[in-house]
Amino acid sequence: MKSELRQDSHLRRTLVLLGMVAAMAAIFALDTLTEYAVAAAVFHTAIILVALRWFSPRTVIVITGICIVLTLASFALTPAGAYRTGLINTCISILAIAITAYLGLKMVTAQNAAHAARTQLLRMTQATSVGQLTASIAHEVNQPLAAIVTSGNACQRWLAQQPPNLDKAGQALGRILADAQRASEVIVRMRGMARGDAPHKQAFDLNEAVREMLRLSQAELDKRSVLVEADLASGLAPAFWDRVQFLQVLGNLLLNAMDAMQDVPPQRRRIGVATQALGQQLVLTVSDAGHGLSPSAQSHLFDAFWSTKSQGMGLGLNICRHMAEANGGRIWATDREDGASGAVFHVTMATAARERA
Repeated sequence: MKSELRQDSHLRRTLVLLGMVAAMAAIFALDTLTEYAVAAAVFHTAIILVALRWFSPRTVIVITGICIVLTLASFALTPAGAYRTGLINTCISILAIAITAYLGLKMVTAQNAAHAARTQLLRMTQATSVGQLTASIAHEVNQPLAAIVTSGNACQRWLAQQPPNLDKAGQALGRILADAQRASEVIVRMRGMARGDAPHKQAFDLNEAVREMLRLSQAELDKRSVLVEADLASGLAPAFWDRVQFLQVLGNLLLNAMDAMQDVPPQRRRIGVATQALGQQLVLTVSDAGHGLSPSAQSHLFDAFWSTKSQGMGLGLNICRHMAEANGGRIWATDREDGASGAVFHVTMATAARERA
């Protein structure tokens, strides 16, 4: 296939070159047979423009030189007319040919430089995208992997008892399998986001999804001595989101809330999780009892690679925002309104009934 393309390109260049030779001969004959006052040699500029399109800069320079030689030869062989006028016209024609070639070559050089810059930018963009995707997957998978390790240690402790507590060990093993499945689904969703795939929206019970995420996070909550106070409204219409992405968003918000309270005394470490209906939308709120949000944090909170945590990657909330927007929702943060210190994150989502309307 490549060989055929090369042969076709070579044939086209040959035909173009033959056409240019014929045109140059015709211009030479016209310029020679007419009087000095007729500056037919200026039409050689059209030859230069065609050469710029089809041939290398070195070939263009050679063709330019041939055009100038033909112009001088035509001036010497022209039999009639005002000599001084012919000399002026010849000089003008040569200048036009030379300037056309010079500017054309400059333009080609600029185009090549621009193409090289675009290619380099594309490579840099691809490398950056790969790096961001890798960092995003690492960030999102870290939570279920940490939960797997915690549950695995718990399972070992239950099995090491005499006699082994098989019931508790089985529960820990079930959490391990659930977290492993969640990690797999996270990778699939993150790859889909990088490709621009649409979320896999489905109707689901919002309160049950919240309870599931709280169960999956229970080991980490216990480890950090954090108490969760859930206020889940009853009778909610089914939410219409990508359920896996919703669990990712809620998992990130819970983890951020825990991190925000790491310097708070254990007896004050409380996370509030609430759901409510607001018109044809559902609203999830996650509040913490940390130190709240500074003005700087509020303005950069959802920016990529920006974090208030020394060990943070600055990707969690940025990913949450992208997921919320991709599902037709919104996420934002405010200070608590009850006078206590801490932050509240709000997430809106459509109901299945609204999507069908």
